[in-house]
Amino acid sequence: MGKIRTGKGTLTLIVLLLAGGIAGSALGHVLASYMPMLDNFTSIGIDHTTLDLYFLQLSFGLTMTLGPVTALGLFLGFLTYRKL
Repeated sequence: MGKIRTGKGTLTLIVLLLAGGIAGSALGHVLASYMPMLDNFTSIGIDHTTLDLYFLQLSFGLTMTLGPVTALGLFLGFLTYRKL
């Protein structure tokens, strides 16, 4: 087991995970027309929620749509981070 990276390494991890997820999602959507099993996407997260305090209104939400190729892209992004 290696030492957990912090600071600059955390930003690198986030960028690689985002890049892997975006690339995996794009590739999954393109390949889904040729291989229908890759069109199996699941959405997880918190729906849009609003907190109204009359003088302040806060809105937040986070949803992630995950498919098989997207998960593979995230995994490859993590593996790339580990190799750095």
